[in-house]
Amino acid sequence: MKQFSELSCTAFADALASKTPAPGGGGSAAMTGALGIALCSMAGHFTVGKKKYAAYEADLQRMLVECDTLRRRLLALIDADAQGFEPLSRAYALPKDAPDRDAVMKDATISACQSPMEVISCCGRALLLLEEMLEKSSRLLITDVGCGALQCKAAMESAALNVFINTASLTDRETARQMEQQVDEALQTYLPLADKISAAVTAYIRKED
Repeated sequence: MKQFSELSCTAFADALASKTPAPGGGGSAAMTGALGIALCSMAGHFTVGKKKYAAYEADLQRMLVECDTLRRRLLALIDADAQGFEPLSRAYALPKDAPDRDAVMKDATISACQSPMEVISCCGRALLLLEEMLEKSSRLLITDVGCGALQCKAAMESAALNVFINTASLTDRETARQMEQQVDEALQTYLPLADKISAAVTAYIRKED
């Protein structure tokens, strides 16, 4: 399978726009999250080594390592999401009377939820880093931190939709409820943080009281 994460921006957008099931919403959510945490890295790279922020040097170096790890993982999840969809697509193509259809559908559906759920987890961790970067990075990069937070928020909400569309058809309702609860808790925890970061940036750049 082609590695969507290695395509150019133009090629990835063309693939996303084409009449193919992957990449789709899950892959685009992972890409959006990767761009969000990349902006966190950008703010850090422009701040390290500056005398004014010397007190934060060790923290900035640590955050840059964490940002790099998250960005790489989110990029990998673009392809993982596409790979996770393939078994589900094959399962839907099984005859309705196939004796193992229900079991295959269940396993494939649960598998298809794993990548978007990890996107949500990664973006939650990214937002914690963006919150810290907001405090410790150069004020010249504050807009990039805010944009990163909003992109991570969009990625989380998009990934959540990709979980919910699958759990809605999952016959194992207890497993579905557990996964939905996990997603709901992450959204309730981290989406307000994204809004908080965005609001702080907006207040700063517009000089609001």
